[in-house]
Amino acid sequence: MIDIIRQKLAEIEKRENIKIIHCVESGSRAWGFASPDSDYDVRFVYARPIEYYLRLEKTRDVIEWQLDETLDINGWDIQKTLRLLQNSNPTLFEWNNSPIVYLTTDKWKIVSGVIDGYFKSKAGLYHYLSTAKKNYREYLKGDTVKLKKYFYVLRPLLACKWIMEFASPPPMPFVELKDRYLDGELLLAVDKLLDVKMNAPEKKTGDKIAIINEYLDATMEELDERIKALPPDKPNRYDKLNEMFLNIVK
Repeated sequence: MIDIIRQKLAEIEKRENIKIIHCVESGSRAWGFASPDSDYDVRFVYARPIEYYLRLEKTRDVIEWQLDETLDINGWDIQKTLRLLQNSNPTLFEWNNSPIVYLTTDKWKIVSGVIDGYFKSKAGLYHYLSTAKKNYREYLKGDTVKLKKYFYVLRPLLACKWIMEFASPPPMPFVELKDRYLDGELLLAVDKLLDVKMNAPEKKTGDKIAIINEYLDATMEELDERIKALPPDKPNRYDKLNEMFLNIVK
């Protein structure tokens, strides 16, 4: 599959006249809890020839290449990427920290070397807490639930705990977060659920797990109060990002 993905990237570069500077796995495979039938969430950052950025007309800054049962491939232009980095977009820190890298370049090293300095704790906390609340509200309130959705609530909540402790982007692997912040009967329940998740189809359902739901309820309430009490994030400047952009597209 890695060879297939790299062939797809070469095809994208040729047809779109771009240079892919970084490409990773971004979903459950990178988080470490993929099901046997999980697709591949392939995400990349690309640059175009410098003339493209000097046009008067508005240009596209996203490439949506493939979406089927096996592959989900899309990418962001480096200009869009750096603008989002200025706003501390959490997705970029996940891409930078992904343990599964399909392709990378020296150009990405320019970004990777400074990216964590643009992380805003409060923005990251609100992002992950909002993600957890949305998945909890939509998928885990009934007596029968989609079991995989527990991890789409647990991971962002544990990511919040990491940010609270370290004020830095959380690690991608779920195991690092759960082993740091969970223990006792709760950890046993999550480990048991993790085994089910990684050996069952994506759509598997089951009974609501009371001990996990209780933890989710209490943690979301706790985080709400703690985040509100934090001071505002300081704004990021564009100076270094402008310089990086020129170095990458030249």
